[in-house]
Amino acid sequence: MGKLYIVPTPVGNLDDMTFRAVKVLQDADLILAEDTRTSGILLKHFNIENHLLSHHKFNEHQTSEGLAKRLQSGDETMALISDAGTPGISDPGFMLVRECVKLGVEVQCLPGATAFVPALVASGLPCDKFVFEGFLPQKKGRQTCVKRLTDEERTMVFYESPYRIEKTLRLFIDFMGADRLVSVSREISKIHEETVRGTLNEVAMYFEENKPRGEFVIVLSGRQDTSNKYKNDEV
Repeated sequence: MGKLYIVPTPVGNLDDMTFRAVKVLQDADLILAEDTRTSGILLKHFNIENHLLSHHKFNEHQTSEGLAKRLQSGDETMALISDAGTPGISDPGFMLVRECVKLGVEVQCLPGATAFVPALVASGLPCDKFVFEGFLPQKKGRQTCVKRLTDEERTMVFYESPYRIEKTLRLFIDFMGADRLVSVSREISKIHEETVRGTLNEVAMYFEENKPRGEFVIVLSGRQDTSNKYKNDEV
């Protein structure tokens, strides 16, 4: 029976790639990539020339079962990567892992890069207990989702694009108040990495005055932490 490796890739700096991740990709019979063009740049950097096959959110419903059965019936090794970070965390991967588990195919996930972890730890907000929400719904259910989290006492973590970051911060203000503490990180592990901390109103105003670029991680304080103030606000 074959084996599936889940391989994290850097969210920014290519030096964040682990030695083990490189070795697994070098040894894999097949690499499943979210975007073969993006992954091709990474693989070329590490002199990896293995065969690539597209596996993304638009085809994973159709391909996951077949790939899992292929692993079940042979001794192939497949490695799944996304464009950045750990597959399955707001990226394709869950469906394939689920099918492999159903069929008894061994799945091994390597430890490695995930954007929300450095953003959470660097936020200065409690990270012993937190809830990861990923991307909010773009349209339907967006306000309902935020309303549900209004009384959440744990630190909350969200992903957001530069096109919606301002609207999302203002939406949080509408439901949770302007004084709720937040830390917003962008371009993690890249040259222009930045973290802005303060109240929701302060951070929202900052990004209204400074055009947001890159991918964002929002770390929002739980309801019980609204009385704590950052001693050295970054805005």
